[in-house]
Amino acid sequence: MTLHASIAGQLLAAGVSPDQTEQVVRGALDEDFRYGPDLTTVATAPPGAHMVAAVVAREPGVLAGLPVALAVLDATGISPQAAEPRCSDGDRVDPGTEVLRIRAPLRALLGAERTLLNFLSHLSGIATATRAWADAVAGTGAVVRDTRKTTPGLRVLEKYAVRCGGGVNHRMGLGDAALVKDNHVAAAGGIIAAIRAVRAAAPGLPLEVECDSLAQVREALAAGAEFILLDNMGIAGLRAAVTLARRYPAVRLEASGGLRLAAARAVAETGVHFLAVGALTHSSPALDLGLDILADSLSENRR
Repeated sequence: MTLHASIAGQLLAAGVSPDQTEQVVRGALDEDFRYGPDLTTVATAPPGAHMVAAVVAREPGVLAGLPVALAVLDATGISPQAAEPRCSDGDRVDPGTEVLRIRAPLRALLGAERTLLNFLSHLSGIATATRAWADAVAGTGAVVRDTRKTTPGLRVLEKYAVRCGGGVNHRMGLGDAALVKDNHVAAAGGIIAAIRAVRAAAPGLPLEVECDSLAQVREALAAGAEFILLDNMGIAGLRAAVTLARRYPAVRLEASGGLRLAAARAVAETGVHFLAVGALTHSSPALDLGLDILADSLSENRR
């Protein structure tokens, strides 16, 4: 499988690797077809029949993953020209909104249906949850960002969905930024020792330090941390940390640990710069989307 150039271009424009998307899509399709062909479709769908189908939202939400859906179609031999997006990633959709129309061979599309919807529903669910958080903190100056608590193999796509929902990405892996957590502090012998060790090993790497007390915040600030993760601090603790950091205007503070949407605005109004929400990628419910064969196309095939 090699993705069609138009789909690869859409993925690149979205900041998503076409190669990684291709690998994930192929793996997902292999799960369905590893035991043999789609026997139900072979038995019920006339050979050579074509149809028109629509992917439709069953509930309100935010769309994400259309280029991935197109990649699924491409992988099953359906031309990109056969698919007509009716919305764009990041759009809000209402129940009944048609997000994608497809004109394709019946057997090929039925074989691709579940994989296409799995990706689109999962990524749209993440975008929908992220939009709720982004709306909750709008106007405060704080932004919502994700974590590495992602589904194995789907990180690039899930973090793309976060962007579609109005959030921003934290690090994509272990090598594009340093995050000194409690176990690193224990291994190094203290916050200052951990910061110095990271600086020596990777002088230009962005460095964030997790702190769960104001004493640790003071220590991290004095040691030159660029970002401080305020772990499981209440509103009063967050406000106190923001006050401590005012002497260091370049430092950015991130609230993390047990955050809830209902309290998102109160957290943002303490003056932190980021809210880290792992639930965006590890716990967002899928958005209900379905694929409906349009009646007119069925009747044409029966003539």
